[in-house]
This record gives sequence, C-alpha cells and structure tokens, in this order.
Amino acid sequence: MRQLLMLIVGAICGLAVNGSAAFAETNELRISMGFGIHYLPMYVMQSMKLVEKYAAAAGIPDVKVSYRTIDGGNVINDAMLSGALDIASGGVPGFLTLWDKAKSLPQSEVRGIGAVGAGSVWLMTRNPNVKTLADFSDRDRIAVPGIKTSYVAMVLEMAAAQEFGPENYAKLDPLTVGVPHPDALAAMLSGRTEIDSHFCSPPFSYIESDAPGIHRVINSADVLGKLTVIMAYATRRFHDTNPKLAAAFVAALDEATSFVAGHKAAAARMYNELATVKTKDAELMRILDDPDTHFTIVPEGAMKYALFMARIGTLKNEPASWRDIFFPDIADRPGS
Repeated sequence: MRQLLMLIVGAICGLAVNGSAAFAETNELRISMGFGIHYLPMYVMQSMKLVEKYAAAAGIPDVKVSYRTIDGGNVINDAMLSGALDIASGGVPGFLTLWDKAKSLPQSEVRGIGAVGAGSVWLMTRNPNVKTLADFSDRDRIAVPGIKTSYVAMVLEMAAAQEFGPENYAKLDPLTVGVPHPDALAAMLSGRTEIDSHFCSPPFSYIESDAPGIHRVINSADVLGKLTVIMAYATRRFHDTNPKLAAAFVAALDEATSFVAGHKAAAARMYNELATVKTKDAELMRILDDPDTHFTIVPEGAMKYALFMARIGTLKNEPASWRDIFFPDIADRPGS
C-alpha cells in the first residue's frame, strides 16, 4: 500500500514537471490543527513526518512543515483567507462557510482535500436541572470553540432543529460563548465561571463525563449518526500551484488514517507527546475503542451538513454532491 502511494505521488509529480508549464512549488507547508482526538491523524503525520516523506519522494527533500494549533472555525477561516495557512483542518461546517464565501471570490476558491476524523461530540453540563435540550434556560452558558461556525455549534443547531422544530434551529445560539476546548474544560472542572455547559469532542468529553457533578445531555451520534467531524482543506491557488505538496499531503493523510486503525496504542502515544492537554493512555484507548470514533480520508455525511446549512440560509450555494466541495484527489472513492 505504501509503495502504491509513493508511485501515485511520483506519477502526479511527473505530470506536473512534464506538462506545458513547470510549477515553482513552495518549500514550506503551513498546516493547522485543533484540539481533540478527532485530529489524531494530524498528530500522527506530525510525529512520523509523513508529509516530509512523501514530499521527498516527489522531489522536494527539504520542505519545512509546520503544524499550528488553531481552534474555532472563524479563526481558522480568517487565517486561511489572509494567507497565513496553506492547509487547514477543522470542522465541516466551518469549512462549508468558507467554501460558500469563497464562491464569490474565484481567486480564493476553497475545497476539501480529505476527511480526517469521524465520531461523536457530547453536550456536557454542570446544571443538575438540565436533562434535555428543552431544560436549558437564559441563565445557562454553553461553551463552543466558535459561535455558529464551529462544528459543535452547527451540531447544536441541527439538534435544536430536531428538538424544537426546523424554524427554531437557533433557539440555543444566544446561550453559546466562544471558548477553546482546553479553556472550557478548565471552566467546567472548576465550576467558578459563568460557563456551566460545554459541547466538546474527545478527550474533553470523556474527562468531563468522569468528573463529579458533570453529566451528558446529548451524544451527537444519537442525533445525527456517524459523521465526519474534522476535515482538511486548502485554496485552489495553493492546490493547483503546488501539486507535489498537495499530493504528498493526501498520501500522508491516507497513511496516517490507516496507521491509526492498525496501531491505536502507538497513535495514542504520539498524540500525548504532542497534545497540549495530556490524557492517560488507558483513557485514550477507551476513546479509540469507542465504536463512534473512527478515521478515514473519505468524507462521511458532508452533504447532511451542507443541506441543513442551505435550508437555514447559512449557505447561499448548495452543492449537488460531496465531490463539488472536494478536490479530485479522492473523488474516485465512495464518500457522502
């Protein structure tokens, strides 16, 4: 499999070099990733230097790859549009917001490169009176990485639409506050801030679930099923002017997702070596063994987000297929 990927990268690079125009590829690749286990393949790529491996095979031996931790869809998108990032990874809704916005700016067109992690997120609370979404009141504050743009913020709207009716999808939005997951975790564990609820991904959701006085309100998998949580994306300008690096990234991500599936314990150790918030190995294995958690480069349920966002008016442009929002690199695979 690895030899096949190396051949694919080499073939793409040969096309780029032998075409009518030569590409002057950058020797620096700036990648963003966020907090939580759904980013695990990105941590594996960083630890194993997989992008560097495939870039070297493509004839770029000295590429400098940097991974920057950025949380919140709006912050990630601003960094992408400003040129501070080459490849971003974040929640599908945040990407779709940028894809839609960039449709009116052809020079800034953005598309997906591949899915990263799929699984569930949990809405946790310290409020003993909150058992369902209907129990939240104006006194509650729900922490999300990015208001209306982050993955969990969109899932909250999708869950609210099911609970209160499609026209009331934004009913809980006024309760949300934008806080990075690690800070929200600290607030939940201390109980000394206005934040009494947190919509979060693993390992934060598991840590809070095990803490006294905190309980789960909803599991996104119960509401929406298994869906891609995190995906990687880039501008067309970067993708098309750096075909070798783009192909190297796809090959690296493909290897990383396969590595996680076959070497969970080793992947967990890599995560803990690089993650800001450390988690016990046994706890990480508990998360990775959860049937809701899995990793694949192929998007799952991307159109569920897109159709919902188009219906509520968040997207002006509705894609006809998941292939409309991804580069052709993985178009031959069975996504959704």
